Amino acid sequence: MAPANDRKVTGLLAATFTPLTAQGEVNLSVIGPYVDYLTEKQGIKGIFVNGTTGESMSLSVAERKDLAEEWCLRAKGRMDNVIIHVGCMSLKDSQDLARHAAEIGADGIAVISPSFFKPKTADALRRFLQEVASAAPTLPFYYYQIPSFTGVNVRDVIEDIEKLIPSFRGVKFSGSDLLDFGQCVSYSQPHWSVLYGVDEQLLAGLAMGANGAVGSTYNYMGCYVNQMISAFETKDLVKARTIQFKIQELVRYAIKLGFDIGVNKQLMAEVSGLHLGPPRLPVMPCSPDLAQLIIQKYQSIFV
Repeated sequence: MAPANDRKVTGLLAATFTPLTAQGEVNLSVIGPYVDYLTEKQGIKGIFVNGTTGESMSLSVAERKDLAEEWCLRAKGRMDNVIIHVGCMSLKDSQDLARHAAEIGADGIAVISPSFFKPKTADALRRFLQEVASAAPTLPFYYYQIPSFTGVNVRDVIEDIEKLIPSFRGVKFSGSDLLDFGQCVSYSQPHWSVLYGVDEQLLAGLAMGANGAVGSTYNYMGCYVNQMISAFETKDLVKARTIQFKIQELVRYAIKLGFDIGVNKQLMAEVSGLHLGPPRLPVMPCSPDLAQLIIQKYQSIFV
C-alpha cells in the first residue's frame, strides 16, 4: 500500500529532546513553547521525535505515545514533517507505536534495529522492519541506520526493500563512513529521502547527495545550518565550509569535555531558555560548570 502522505522530506529535522521534570517525569507542557522556539528562532520545519536524542529507549511505551501525540498536536500546521521513531527492542512494542503514530496523524515513522538481540543478517533485519511497517501501511516508512548497532551493511538492507515494504520512503543514516553513505545514496530511489545524521559532517553528506538531515544540534544551531545549506545550494562553498567548520569547532570542543545526551540537552536548555529538565538515568545530568564552558564557546563562535 502506498503512503497517504507521499511528499519527499527535505531540509532540516531537529531530533527533539524529551522534556522531563526535576523528578524525572515527562513534562508535556514544554512542547508547545519548544515548537515555537524551533519554528520562530531556528527556522526548523521538521522534527524527529522519540529518537536517540529523545532518550526513547529509556522511556515507556505509554510515555512515548504521550510525547508523540503532544508533538503532533502542537506541530500541526506549523511543521512540514513530524516523523515518529517507533523502534524498540520488542517487535510488539514497535508495532503498537507504529499503529499509534498513524492514529495521531504523524507524517511518517522511523525504525532503528534492535540492539540487544541484534539481527544476525540483513534478511533478519528486513523481516523485522517489514513486520513493523505492516502495522502502519499508510505512513511513509524510514529505516534508521546506526552502523554500530547492527553490523549490517545498509545497501543489503535497502536493496529491493519496496517489494517487502511498499511504504518505504528512505533512510536516516547516522554513520560517519561516507563510503557506506554514498552506497546508500547511489542505490536510493528518486522518491526516497536520504537524511544524513552526523551534524558535524553534513556538508560532506550534502555533497554526496543527502536530501536533508536529522540532528540534535539543529535544535540550537538550526538557523546557522540553514544558512550553510542555502550557501551550498547557491554554490557558495566558501561560506558553506566556514559555517561547517564553526559547527565542527563547537562539537570538537564539547566532545573533549564529554559530550553526551545530558550535556547536549543542557546546552539546548541554556541556548533556548526552555526548561528541559535532566536526562533519565543512567545518563547523568550535565554539571553547571561544564554547561557554562560550552555555552561560552558557543557564544564565542556564533554570537
